Amino acid sequence: MKNGSRMVGFGIGVALLLALGVSSRAADWPQWRGPNRDGVCTETGLLQSWPSGGPKMVWTTTGLGAGYSTVSVVGDRIFTSGETASSSSVICLDARTGKQVWTAKLGKPGAPGWGGFAGPRATPTYDDGRLYTVDQWGSLVCHDAASGKEIWRKEYTMDFGGNRPEWGFSESPLVDGQKVIVTPGGPKGAIVALNKKTGAVLWQSREFTDPAHYSSIVIAAHAGTKQYVQLTPAHVAGFDPEKGSLLWQAPRVGRTAVIPTPVCDGDFVFVTSGYGAGCNLFKVSREGQSLKATEVYANKNIVNHHGGVVKVDKYIYGHSDGKGWTCLDFESGEVKWQEKSNLGKGAVLAVGKQLILRQEDKAGTLVLIDATPDGWKEHGRFDQPERSKKNSWPHPVVADGKLYIRDQEVLLCFDVKAK
Repeated sequence: MKNGSRMVGFGIGVALLLALGVSSRAADWPQWRGPNRDGVCTETGLLQSWPSGGPKMVWTTTGLGAGYSTVSVVGDRIFTSGETASSSSVICLDARTGKQVWTAKLGKPGAPGWGGFAGPRATPTYDDGRLYTVDQWGSLVCHDAASGKEIWRKEYTMDFGGNRPEWGFSESPLVDGQKVIVTPGGPKGAIVALNKKTGAVLWQSREFTDPAHYSSIVIAAHAGTKQYVQLTPAHVAGFDPEKGSLLWQAPRVGRTAVIPTPVCDGDFVFVTSGYGAGCNLFKVSREGQSLKATEVYANKNIVNHHGGVVKVDKYIYGHSDGKGWTCLDFESGEVKWQEKSNLGKGAVLAVGKQLILRQEDKAGTLVLIDATPDGWKEHGRFDQPERSKKNSWPHPVVADGKLYIRDQEVLLCFDVKAK
């Protein structure tokens, strides 16, 4: 089915949602890169190979507006963001049909930086009945997830002294306990923690003042210590969750745009970025009462622009500029295989022991391969229907047996449950 409706849904559908509430489940995908922000879906009972032409399409919906946000999925609701000529908006859809339930204003429209990339970039974060979304200009808004009613709003530049990066704010907010954590960057403190219910500032990292780029902050437990880890154009750094104090930092110079989310595992943090910067692995250890980060390796075996990387078992998978899709040994940085002829540059999602790859240009081809160091082992592919003329940068999402593909105005839903 196709649905181009832009109605603000305060009818029967929302009345039911208000009565029942929106509750999260194990099969949900409540934020950027999933429950653990690692790009890994742990659902079972999914197709291990795709039929010719791809999985069955359940529905297609249009009218989402311009932008590069992917989706969050909680229960029978989908959340994303997009913009029209008048404003950017948060959008709630019915996961069963793709129909719009409600829309709510996020911020002003437009395309920061050169290139004309209009619309929000960040993915809404769902937590405890609320949505937290940021637009390309740094408007951070908390909405009620059931109705779309605005609860509170902050502006990165005015409220936190943030400095907008060239192509706009792209980080998806992190919610941890009673806090929502974001990266406005700038001289007043790069990282800010807010009370998730009121928006009141809890702390700002005044000793760490790097500018913001495009990576999203993550939770880690390096050296037995809970912390928030962020990648900036100048550093990788860890922060105390309660005070915002700097626990450790390591110099790591990015170029032009530092985008991929860090991958944290045990005492190690893996980072990568494009424009020739390459990848690095750091080990965080305790030294007396302090923490320090030691570089394990730095190479150009994965130079990932913005499609992200995932860790499955002992290996990192993702696209490397100029070298193609790559499997890298996490601990050593050694390349296990690289493949550039089967699929062009794009985004990756891990689903169990398999990977869903989405090519960013041309037909927007999607491919299912094994996550194995033994080479490229393909189990189906298809070209994206309803293809726009823009790069398909939003990452694929799998939630409750459905594969979601966002492409500007359009969202497509496919059934990937094994029969």
